[in-house]
Amino acid sequence: MIYLDHNATAPIRPQVIDEMTRVMKRGGNPSSVHSVGRHAKSVLENSRQTIAQMINCRPQKIIFTGGGTEANNLALNVKDLDHMIISAPEHDSVRQIQQNFKGRVDILPVNEHGLVMAEDLQKALVVPSQNALVSIMLANNETGVIQDIRSLARISHEAGALFHTDAIQALGKIPIDFRALEVDLMSLSAHKLGGPQGIGALIALEKITLKPLIYGGGQEIGRRAGTENLAGIAGFAKAVSFVPQNIQAMKTCEKIRNHIEQEIAEYAPEAYFYGEEVRRLPNTSTILMPGVSSETQVMAFDLDGLCISSGAACSSGKVKPSHVVTAMGGGQDQALSTIRVSLGPDTTQQDADAFISAWKKLYDRKRMS
Repeated sequence: MIYLDHNATAPIRPQVIDEMTRVMKRGGNPSSVHSVGRHAKSVLENSRQTIAQMINCRPQKIIFTGGGTEANNLALNVKDLDHMIISAPEHDSVRQIQQNFKGRVDILPVNEHGLVMAEDLQKALVVPSQNALVSIMLANNETGVIQDIRSLARISHEAGALFHTDAIQALGKIPIDFRALEVDLMSLSAHKLGGPQGIGALIALEKITLKPLIYGGGQEIGRRAGTENLAGIAGFAKAVSFVPQNIQAMKTCEKIRNHIEQEIAEYAPEAYFYGEEVRRLPNTSTILMPGVSSETQVMAFDLDGLCISSGAACSSGKVKPSHVVTAMGGGQDQALSTIRVSLGPDTTQQDADAFISAWKKLYDRKRMS
């Protein structure tokens, strides 16, 4: 199988498996005071330090979670929050939080390129509130579109609001600097960059009072109870240590991605690539094949030995219309006819050519029907 679904989950690096195995063999609970526990504690804090250095934040700001979804949920669980502002293309872990939020929720539209407009955010922030939080993702998981987070964070801060960014899809694909982005909270996940599934982190300023989602012991400075997933955390840190190599490999991914889009555009002028006119993650392409359902495309590519997806993989395990496409102005038919191709460091030109060939074959079948 040719794997072109790295935004869903990246293949775990062998070095990460080795590191996790080493930590599991040694064992230990970081909360224990004996020598084995102290060693486990050192693994925990060294991992925290590795991640902190890579994203330019203080280690104390890092709260380890059970994944990106939990990190997003925790970020939006700020004490006494009464006003939440999110963008329309956010991940479901942000979009669905409003169902249990008792305050006001404003959903910002995006333009046809998938970008949040500063004036829309400013209008939403005019609403009187005691404690407001804005949550806008750094890079969209479906289209790869990258937002101007620093500018949006500054607008939010001028109005007295906190700012959270979901940077889960961006880590390992573009450089991330927590301080330079000027955000208050940031979500991360290990399995998008070759780390293990089931481990993530929320970066949060210490001054922010978060209401824990899990109660128990005093782990993670009282913000997330439960014995830490030590092997997972060590694997997360090991994967993060490869971020510079990942980002370097993204240059090749971008060339391959652009080749795919150019070949398809020349062959099928009616095809469309969402977000192609603005800055995107270098590995991501969301492709519209009009008249062919996403579900049909996913199955056809699978039969041809290619793993691709239709939008986010986290929602239900089912192919659904893309809310990101509709937020960008696409109709229901377009939202039901797009696929996402997401490349990785090991993706080759031969992989891309196999995808292009399979895409053309399916497109020709549609034209003849």
